[in-house]
Amino acid sequence: MKNYDLSDMVKGWFVGGFNPSAYTTQDCEVAVKKYNKGDFESEHFHKVATEITVIVSGTVRMMGKEWSEGQIIVLEPGEVTSFEAISDAVNVVVKLPGALNDKFIVE
Repeated sequence: MKNYDLSDMVKGWFVGGFNPSAYTTQDCEVAVKKYNKGDFESEHFHKVATEITVIVSGTVRMMGKEWSEGQIIVLEPGEVTSFEAISDAVNVVVKLPGALNDKFIVE
């Protein structure tokens, strides 16, 4: 058995091609992302990966819409979104396939 601490992972990513990682694979990426109210990511998209976000707690804004606890957002490759934490929030994010360097900022 191995064990890890989420706080040691890269921005919450604990499965994928990251170092460190609890499980290294190129098949997918998985993260637990913790946000403070007001945290923001500018518009971006992925060319390869489908990104699935589950709102575990709090409220966030993606795709111009507010999402809250229990809601699941699936973004296909090429779909553009920004991200804003409307309140403190926790999300689980899964990307399929694992694709490091697949985040493209819209300028």
